[in-house]
Amino acid sequence: MNDYELKVYDEVQDWKRKLTRRSGMMNRISKKAQGKINEIIPEKVHEVMTDSIKTMVKATLFGSQMTINRNAAEGLTLEERDELVRKKISTYQKTAMVEGAGTGAGGILLGLADFPLLLTIKMKFLFDAASVYGFNTKEYAERLFILHVFQLAFSSDEIRRNTLAEIENWEERKQVLVEMDWRKFQQEYRDYIDFVKMLQLVPGIGAFVGAYANNNLMKTLGQTAMNAYRLRILQKAPEL
Repeated sequence: MNDYELKVYDEVQDWKRKLTRRSGMMNRISKKAQGKINEIIPEKVHEVMTDSIKTMVKATLFGSQMTINRNAAEGLTLEERDELVRKKISTYQKTAMVEGAGTGAGGILLGLADFPLLLTIKMKFLFDAASVYGFNTKEYAERLFILHVFQLAFSSDEIRRNTLAEIENWEERKQVLVEMDWRKFQQEYRDYIDFVKMLQLVPGIGAFVGAYANNNLMKTLGQTAMNAYRLRILQKAPEL
């Protein structure tokens, strides 16, 4: 193992420690409040929302798979792959900011349209990242991994720790994982972004909030994806 891989291994371990820390008090209070709200939402509404998100995500996965360049990073070192992914994160952040500002400035109807548009941008990035790190998204297990990376980026403390454990042991876990828990997937993502996306609908500040929020959400996803794929590549500590 070279010096760069040793450096990456240390970075991934630090990322894991930060990821498993307990959230701040405000985040915990917000999550508790959202949990109470979810309890009073009728079951039929939960079912409709879950089916809608499932359909939307699967359609986005299919579309992203069709447009991916699978040979873009062939023959690159890990350092070169990391640099390419950083550039992609920056590009996708700019795209997400423009989309967020546009829908945020357009009032409630366009603000609501931001949800599927941003979801598409995020999924397209995840397919690009998988390709850069050399994973074949034609395989069902790799598309399932992408959904786990997404869930890892946007979830509460307990779900985040459980998802990290799945990713750390992916070669074993993928043998028994058949399908996502779509109810949990949609609820965690919705709870994670609800507050800031509601602010995006407020006249006068919607454009600023939309651009700022989408930039940060894309940054979070980018860092999560980069480290999740590095984690798979460097399963054990590099030898000096």
